[in-house]
Amino acid sequence: MTQDELKTLVGQAALQYVTPGTVIGVGTGSTVDKFIDALAASGLAIEGAVSSSVRSTERMKALGIRIFEASEVESLTVYIDGADEIDHHGNMIKGGGAALTREKIVADLAKQFVCIADESKLVDLLGKFPLPVEVIPMAAAQITRRFAAIGGDAQARAGCVTDNTCHILDVRGLAITDPAAFEAEVSAWPGVVTVGVFARNRASVCLLGTGAGVKTLTF
Repeated sequence: MTQDELKTLVGQAALQYVTPGTVIGVGTGSTVDKFIDALAASGLAIEGAVSSSVRSTERMKALGIRIFEASEVESLTVYIDGADEIDHHGNMIKGGGAALTREKIVADLAKQFVCIADESKLVDLLGKFPLPVEVIPMAAAQITRRFAAIGGDAQARAGCVTDNTCHILDVRGLAITDPAAFEAEVSAWPGVVTVGVFARNRASVCLLGTGAGVKTLTF
């Protein structure tokens, strides 16, 4: 089964977590695109969605799904998004698509985070995937030095300006043994907008696309 077919499977499987008549949170990325397409084709009558990116907003609008701003809702029943890595406790690395700040904001509104991913994203230890960190441009050099001090090699993502007009550093060489503590520490560094470790807003469910079908992991 191809990776594209696995993404389609988990996108369709995520529909079981969508409650008709509610506003849901929708992330961004190629796997989420499959979920958006499945949602539009399903006939599920949701009130609308809060989107974490311009890309997802445009796709949902084109398919007739109403978009709400985050400021218009107090909570969401579910947030459905992918991950660049997810461990066996539901902690994730996200931000490969540069939407990590808005993803974390929307995830924080949701009562449940459903991660949709293919089996290549499941890891024992976070950090092999370069960790995205959104930063204020003025602080990029000093944040790069801070990562070097803990063994991380931070490189600016070429040509990348986020939806928030900030920059992304991709950090290699990390082994994140305590995701919650690491997230709290890096989040406190001046100039960091968002670190791409999702431990405080970790997944409660992961729908994992495998060669044998969709495997459901609960945390």
